[in-house]
Order: sequence, then C-alpha cells, then structure tokens
Amino acid sequence: MNGGNLQNDTVQSTMLIPLYGRMIAGRRFPDILRDTAAERICESVRYDFSGISKTYGGEYASLTCLIRAARMDDCARAFIAAHPDGAVVNLGAGLDDTFSRVDNGHVRWYNLDLPDAIAYRERFMAPSGRCRNIAKSMFDDSWLDEVETPAGNPILILAAGLFFYFDHAQIRGLFRKISDRFPCGELFFETCSESGTKIANRMVRKAGNSGAEMKFWVNRAEEVRAWSPQIKEAVCLPYFGARAKDKRLSKFTRLIMRGGDFLQRTKFVRVTW
Repeated sequence: MNGGNLQNDTVQSTMLIPLYGRMIAGRRFPDILRDTAAERICESVRYDFSGISKTYGGEYASLTCLIRAARMDDCARAFIAAHPDGAVVNLGAGLDDTFSRVDNGHVRWYNLDLPDAIAYRERFMAPSGRCRNIAKSMFDDSWLDEVETPAGNPILILAAGLFFYFDHAQIRGLFRKISDRFPCGELFFETCSESGTKIANRMVRKAGNSGAEMKFWVNRAEEVRAWSPQIKEAVCLPYFGARAKDKRLSKFTRLIMRGGDFLQRTKFVRVTW
C-alpha cells in the first residue's frame, strides 16, 4: 500500500517519527529488534524524512524508539506466556506492529487510536479476526465495551509515548475506569520524572513547539499505588538497563542512558490490579 504525500504538520507525519527511529536503530541493532513493518512503511510512503532525521536519526534518539518498542514486546510476550487466551489493548497504537511479533495464535489484540490515526494505520496494516482496531479516544468510555476478555483471563494495557501529554487527573481517571471494567489486569506504560519532564519541555519550547507540552510524570511507584485501592503492585523499571553498557554504543550515548536510569528521569511503570 502507498501512504500518499504527507505534510510535516499532519497527524500522520507525527506517527512516522517513532517509526523512523525504529527503522534506523533496528537496522543497526537487529538483536534488540528488527522492525520490518517500520522499514516497509518508511520505504513506501512519499515523505521527506530529512526533518525527522535531524532529531531521531542519531544513535541515542533512535535507540530510545527501538528500546521502547522492545520493552513493550517483552511485556506483551510475558503476559501472553502467562495468559495465552488473554486480551491486550495497545493505547495510542499509531503504526506500531507489536501484535505480529508476539502473537501466539490465541491472544485477542486491540489497537486503539483516534479515528484519523486508525484510518492512516489501515493503509499499511489491515486488521484481522484477533487483531482489531478501535477508532476512538482512550477517554471515550465506549471503547471499554468493545474489548472482550475470555472468562477468568486478565487484560494487558500498553501505553508507549502516550501518557506524557495528559494531566494527572485524566490518567488516574482512565485507570480507574479500566480497572472498574476489567476485574484484573496489568498496565505497562512509559513515563518521565518531574525533572525529566521539565527538561523535555524546555527543549520542546526551544525548538519552537509550544503545543506539545508534557504534563504527566511519575517520580516514585508510591504515587501510582495511590491511584486506586484495587492496585496490588506498582513498580518503576529502568528504561535502558543493561543496554546502557553496550560497548557498541558511543561513550556519550552510554553516559546519557546510565544517567537517565540512575536519576530515573525516564522509566517504565508496571501496574497490576
């Protein structure tokens, strides 16, 4: 399929940013993740990637995109191994192709995103019987009724690069609605600390973009556990972990990664209820 011509300020162009990062880093580090869908889409779409390349073509930025996807894959694989007939909802799915990499032949998978994002996604990735697309906002409660979980099986909610742009009350409210609708499950999401968010916002403003301010952060797991009495466990996990010691990377990249993990400025959070 061909995505057609795109303008730099469209929703579709925003969806291509992490895709491009995964393509670049995946070709260099296929042992982490080789995203063949990202390669196929980037090669087929008529789009000038020079602007994206300036920011996301470098080693650290592209690796961040790739490692994010790899961590989401790992989380999904572990969940599916423990619950082969469970259900997974990928919030803000964009052009992510995690399902094809982790599918066990039984899991029910739902990619949720805004209608224009899902429409663009379907130019490249057609839904199937067990992999459905839901064209709605995550704050539109009606999507909860479209997700089917076989009796006795929990649900996994994935959120990569999404929660940053909403305020704390919105994310807490979203979690409560999910946990009220589904009696047991896991939430795995990417976030920053408050200090990391401030740094990122300064960089965004410096770049002249005042419309993408990050509002949500997590400093400690205790903050998340306070969201609901239904939560059994909430843990913060380092973003890069052992990959920060990879000798194939430049010293500068390794330093940034180790610093980010040590200060917990970037992290993943796993919540079970």
